[in-house]
Amino acid sequence: MHPNHNHQWPTARAVEVHQPTPLPPPAVHPAPVVPVQPNTVPAVASVVLPDGRVVTGYAIDAVRPEPATAKPAVSRAAVNVALGGVGFLAVCGGLLLLTSFIAALTAFIGQLIILAAVIFGGWIAIQVLSGSGHQGGTTVNIRRAVIKRNHFHS
Repeated sequence: MHPNHNHQWPTARAVEVHQPTPLPPPAVHPAPVVPVQPNTVPAVASVVLPDGRVVTGYAIDAVRPEPATAKPAVSRAAVNVALGGVGFLAVCGGLLLLTSFIAALTAFIGQLIILAAVIFGGWIAIQVLSGSGHQGGTTVNIRRAVIKRNHFHS
């Protein structure tokens, strides 16, 4: 409980009531009805009901949809010929690519052989042409080395 016992209820306030403002209904403009004259005057049909009353009116033909055009049947032989032609073209194209690849590979290998021959021939030419004027290398007398190794002294 609150220690303050002098509790007062709030005073009543004036209540304002707001009334909604009605909106005017939207203006509806009906589409004009244009009478269409039929090409021919339909026949009047009369039907006698079981209780004896007669109903008279115009007979309306049901709207018939356009007949669907039938697709011509594709013969099985034509499909087989078409698939065979596609397969034949695929095989011919593959063989052409394979032949081109083999020719290119052969040319590449030939060029590698020529390149190796030129490099090796150049190295041999340098060795032959440099001859005895070669400096900085180690000359080994094989006969003396063998004799020294086997301890043959003369």
